[in-house]
Amino acid sequence: MASASGRQAAMPFIMVTVLLDMMSIGIIAPVLPKLIGAFMASGAGTSIGYGAAQAAFAVAQFFSAPVLGALSDRYGRRPVILLGLLGMGVNFIVTALATEFWMLIAVRVMGGAVCANIAVANAYVADVSPPADRAKNFGLLGAMFGLGFILGPVLGGLLGEHDIHWPFFLAGALCLVNCGYGYFVLPESLPAERRRAFEFAKTNPFSSLARLRELHGVEALMWIAGLSILAQFCLHTSWFLYTEFKFGWTPRDNGLSLLAVGGMAVLVQGFLLRRAQKWMPLEKLVCIGLVSATIAFAGYGLVPLGWMIFVIVAANVFGYMVQPGLQSLIANSVDPSRQGESMGAVSSINSVAAVLGPLLGTPLLAAVSHYPPGDWRLGAPFYLCAAIQGVAAVIGLRHFSRTPHPAAKPSTLPAA
Repeated sequence: MASASGRQAAMPFIMVTVLLDMMSIGIIAPVLPKLIGAFMASGAGTSIGYGAAQAAFAVAQFFSAPVLGALSDRYGRRPVILLGLLGMGVNFIVTALATEFWMLIAVRVMGGAVCANIAVANAYVADVSPPADRAKNFGLLGAMFGLGFILGPVLGGLLGEHDIHWPFFLAGALCLVNCGYGYFVLPESLPAERRRAFEFAKTNPFSSLARLRELHGVEALMWIAGLSILAQFCLHTSWFLYTEFKFGWTPRDNGLSLLAVGGMAVLVQGFLLRRAQKWMPLEKLVCIGLVSATIAFAGYGLVPLGWMIFVIVAANVFGYMVQPGLQSLIANSVDPSRQGESMGAVSSINSVAAVLGPLLGTPLLAAVSHYPPGDWRLGAPFYLCAAIQGVAAVIGLRHFSRTPHPAAKPSTLPAA
């Protein structure tokens, strides 16, 4: 078992690693649709192509994440994280050099196959966090995600105004620098005595998910998490093209919108979540967040003016508590020796959502892309997001009213 001081020392390392990783992903977010659009002849074609590129990454990650998660249970978190960073660095650089759409799809598959950083980072946090602190630490990890999406999209949007290839080169360089940083300073979080034998037959995503169903209380949590992330991916894969079609936004405008989202994530997950737990159990915060997110999704589609998007982003405070809250509840239901496997399975659920999100959202956006700017029908993908999130909210309200969870309210929380 790692010492308490070792645990405290490990968190800053993994947070910086995740920050740089999310910055690199955030940098390309505002310009990837533009890069794909260079291969397409129409807005509808760009929507379909963008969805295909996102789905290709997600399909590869769906099958690879449980394998990489199980490998991290056997050999440790550190080498798997470094592998993902190296692979993503190469992926971004080759994406910028692609001259045909099929080349872009091929490198997206490669990137998805080697990248399990989110799953392994979650397992890392579970390794170094006692149960009472997991919600707080997952919140801090979420804050690093948000901070990465503050810095990354702004840089990407500004660079993309000059050349849509520049953000990809910068993202690749950040990943490679991050890999070098991790090689020298990132400590291993999984002690040798807690490692498990690697069994390839048990690492396919379907058997991994099936084993999670055997854990009390986790099946319903996985449904809630899966539907919530599906709604998020429908939003993510439609956001940039939707705002361009409806409001005429540029990569710079979209970078600023992600700046607002990232800022709220940092504020809520890094500071407000731990304070909110002092007066309300975690499962109630998650329920309120599910309802808040449902309303926000519908609002994104309905607003007639672009500035109103920022109002909704700011108002959806509880919605940013859902993911770290669910991660904490799931982690506390899983044996410590299976954190990598379980978080790999969670990542596989996320990857299923990442596959379905583009397949649902981008064709729907393509079908309404001919409507004029400002038309409420352009928001069709977001109405679908609201419906999906609403189902998750109903399941969550029913589940948490019947099932108590031990991860709810820590006795003491350190000041921010």
